[in-house]
Order: sequence, then structure tokens, then C-alpha cells
Amino acid sequence: RFFTVYGPWMRPDMVPFVFAERVRNGLPIRVFNHGRMRRDFTYGDDIVEGVLRTAALIPEANPGWTPGEHPDPASSHAPFSVYNIGNSQPVELMKVIDTLEQALGQPIEREMLDMQPGDVPATFADTDALEKATGFKPSTPIETGIGNFARWYRDEWLRIVGV
Repeated sequence: RFFTVYGPWMRPDMVPFVFAERVRNGLPIRVFNHGRMRRDFTYGDDIVEGVLRTAALIPEANPGWTPGEHPDPASSHAPFSVYNIGNSQPVELMKVIDTLEQALGQPIEREMLDMQPGDVPATFADTDALEKATGFKPSTPIETGIGNFARWYRDEWLRIVGV
């Protein structure tokens, strides 16, 4: 499972892409919970590394497996394992915004709003199983990842869209 993936060629409906586009168009960004929400921003390269490392880990089928009260999917007739791939270091949204502002070299106008109903104040990945199985722990700092995104956005994306 992936946690708040970002970086070059990211989904265009996610932070920081949405924020960069709003800045480019002279629009304020909407900041819910006054920027105090914390998310486990995970750089795309870390996601790829985690997927590559786990792809080779194929659980073995257990021929004696029978579905019971507490079946174990990791040893069934069609075994599988689920790994969380995330940075495990929740970052406050305001830090992401400030980092993006610095990386883009443009001020970001903020529209501060209350938390939306149904949203959660914080999410993060427990990557213990990933680390135990592969020895890998995603660790790209937000400053590095946002810097890479901002360079890609300026040098590649804006050229592609003809700006």
C-alpha cells in the first residue's frame, strides 16, 4: 500500500502538483485544518524501490491450508503479503507548502480553512514488515523530494504544456 506519493510525473490531483498549478495560475491554495494535517509524503523513487524489492518475495503455498476461523493469507493456496510503502515520518502540510514555496521561488497565497468533515488529522505507514522482509526503509526527505518535483515542474512540465 502506498502512502501520499509525490514527485516528478506524479498524479495531477495530488499535493504538490495541485498547489504548483494554482500558483502558476495566480490562484490561492486551499489549506484545510489550517495546515496542521500530517501526511506520510512518500517520494516516487522510494515507492519504486519498495515495489521492486517486494516483487521478488513470493510466499509459498501451504498445501495443508484450510480456511478456518483465523486464516493466514500469507500461507494459503494463493498466498500473498501486503506491505506498506511509506516514509513513516508524517510531515505537517504547512511544512510541505513552505518547502514548495521556497523550491518554486514564488509566494504561495493560502486560503486557510477548517478541517473537512470525514478527514483525519494524521496518517502514516507502519513499514516494519517491509523493512523486515527487504531491509529497505523509504527515507527521501521532503526537502529533497519537493526540490526534485519543483525542478521537474519548471524544466519539464511547463515546457510540455507550452508555458
